[in-house]
Amino acid sequence: MPEPLQTKSAVRFRGGGFAPGQRRGPALLVFAALIAFWQGGSSLGWINPLFLPSPWNIAEALYAVAASGELWRHFTASLGRILGGWALGTLAGLALGTAMGLFTLARSIGLPLVSAIFPVPKIALLPLFILWFGIGEPSKLATIALGVFFPTAINCYSGIDGVARNLIRMAQSFDLPPRDIVRKVVLPGAMPTIIAGFRISSSVALILVVAAEMIGAEYGLGAFVLQAGHLMATDQLLAGVVCLSILGLLFGTAISALEKNLLRWR
Repeated sequence: MPEPLQTKSAVRFRGGGFAPGQRRGPALLVFAALIAFWQGGSSLGWINPLFLPSPWNIAEALYAVAASGELWRHFTASLGRILGGWALGTLAGLALGTAMGLFTLARSIGLPLVSAIFPVPKIALLPLFILWFGIGEPSKLATIALGVFFPTAINCYSGIDGVARNLIRMAQSFDLPPRDIVRKVVLPGAMPTIIAGFRISSSVALILVVAAEMIGAEYGLGAFVLQAGHLMATDQLLAGVVCLSILGLLFGTAISALEKNLLRWR
């Protein structure tokens, strides 16, 4: 009689791959340590307050500008320009990127043009846009939209082109119409790369709005920072930089929420 097999202990699953998480605690500790070191250096006189004000002085300047109502005017002006330019550039970039990813003619024409124009610094075209559209809002929106357009188009094209061909062939073997293949296979597979492009394009929009407002704007965070620099009011200058950082955090949080909602299948 063969001996009965001994029951083996459960084997730990080892196929989870790399799944790094995110914790807020370490980031908050690092930020707190940096601010404490900065404030301590300023209080001890190691840091010249004219060149680098202390965090407390920056907070006081931020409160004073916010209490006067001026900060809200600059903040909303920049936010409106960013949202408008980002929306225009994103819609155009998604349209071209999708066409380049799906159609041979669009790829043959669009890819060389995008590759040739993408390296041009977009802020260098602002004087030309001012000649075309005037010094008002259209020229700023055009600059932001153009800067957002290229990373969106490239990431959208790359995401669609990177979808596994065996998944597309499998869908075709089930005789799915092309529209359903694009909607159920191609776009979901490309969505992580597309959303990564959103993160890049939002940062580009933030940089371009500051540059555009520094060249020609009465209101906006870029104009506020430039004016504070001319007056050597470095505490207000850094208060404006803090507001720009807050804008970047808001955009990053919104894109993370979008990613969590659209990529639940992961």
